[in-house]
Amino acid sequence: MDRLFFELASQNRLAILHELQKENLRMQQIAKRLNVTPTEAFRQLERLSAASVVQRSSDGAFALTEYGKQVLQISASLAFISEHKKYFLNHELTRLPPQFVGRVGELSGARLEPDTIRTLNMGTDAFTRAKQYIWGIGEGVVPEHMVPVMNKQVQAGIEVKMVVSGRRSHLSEKVVPVPKNVETRVVDDCPVMIALTEKDVVVSFRQVGGVADYAAFVGDDRAFHDWTRDVFLYYWELGKRLSA
Repeated sequence: MDRLFFELASQNRLAILHELQKENLRMQQIAKRLNVTPTEAFRQLERLSAASVVQRSSDGAFALTEYGKQVLQISASLAFISEHKKYFLNHELTRLPPQFVGRVGELSGARLEPDTIRTLNMGTDAFTRAKQYIWGIGEGVVPEHMVPVMNKQVQAGIEVKMVVSGRRSHLSEKVVPVPKNVETRVVDDCPVMIALTEKDVVVSFRQVGGVADYAAFVGDDRAFHDWTRDVFLYYWELGKRLSA
């Protein structure tokens, strides 16, 4: 592993891997894309080949090995948490099940929004735009400013699924009487809060110690959406259904 990390500790070598992730390339093409000499491109390709992450095809083009593809996929998670190091110093990502921590690189297409008010507004806007479903994980109380939006979407027949972390939901006290398109489940503990529709995603992780934090990753990137959807469904299946 130390050898692998050493070979990845180069901006040019990482750039080559990312270019080869898109398509197979000849040495001259790689040199042009990286703006380096053919000699330098050859030297870096030799090192990557020796590390078994790159191989030369019969047509002379270079390609990622299967091992190289796996390395690059896993390194995306390291790159993501490195980019947001300050955030993850005090947020509990590792309290999620390992299968989701290992895929956290799928959040690379999201943007970190540190402002609480803007995050809450983005959640409201996402629920307002929803045409198919609204899924959420939260504390169990619908914020006052979101109640009209939720009432309207519930009455419009939008599917609403809510997972409440830690305590009984107060949804029935805030939103119109619970119809068939609304279901709430309770889990004992959840380190993540989610607002998810068929398009928009807002995800925030709890601070160390379990404190809720509304600085959130936001966006509509497909991989980000799929990761969040899988996390939601995991806790949904764990949850105990609340009777109306």
